[in-house]
Amino acid sequence: MIFVKSEEEIALMREPARIVRDCLSFVGTHIRAGMTTKEVDALVYDFIKASGAEPSCLGYCGYPASACVSVNEVVVHGIPDERALEEGDIVSVDLCAYKNGFHGDGARTFCIGDVGPEKEKLVRVTEECFFKGIEGLRAGVPLYDIGARVQAHAEANGFSVIRAYTGHGIGREMHEDPSVPNFGRKGTGVRLPANAVICVEPMIAAGTWRVKVLSDGWTAVTQDRRPAAHYENTLVIRESGVEILTL
Repeated sequence: MIFVKSEEEIALMREPARIVRDCLSFVGTHIRAGMTTKEVDALVYDFIKASGAEPSCLGYCGYPASACVSVNEVVVHGIPDERALEEGDIVSVDLCAYKNGFHGDGARTFCIGDVGPEKEKLVRVTEECFFKGIEGLRAGVPLYDIGARVQAHAEANGFSVIRAYTGHGIGREMHEDPSVPNFGRKGTGVRLPANAVICVEPMIAAGTWRVKVLSDGWTAVTQDRRPAAHYENTLVIRESGVEILTL
């Protein structure tokens, strides 16, 4: 079941989404080599709390941090720890904020110094995949058109699409229906209604799309240990297009 939001509910969602947007921007200006992933998480926690919101991820199904901080081969759900970031790392930061009874969600992948041509291209193409995925998106468009566009752009650039994790609906719950995969066949899937609010989040790998979850039960890495990148925004489906709440 897709939860269609009222205009009043969407207005309430703009504030947590704005906090997510601003927090990601804040992290991007402060993240650097030598900082631990736990220090990155502290930046997120402090920013969200100072904004009058709560970090949705903290305690979610037992998750122990305010952000997922995923380095290099970690696709998603990297648990912050004492690992120090190094020159040449790429770091995906995925975070959510809860305010006004609603959640906002977003992710960016940051480059730490000179990451080399492959990682630079991977980060760039992953962001491009998001915008390719929402091209032509509006009320009445089949859900899997998003993934078909993401997959086509990723594979045209020599990369693969992670299949084990998807985007999702969002609202009063951090994860709502529908699942929003980053692969699929154009013209298939439920037709998205106006005022549905979803998160589109391409997760793109330099090598295989297959992943392995480590013994902590959270950290998902590429099976071949090649790098992956992540880019996500919360958006509203409109009759004439989309409204991106986290940009």
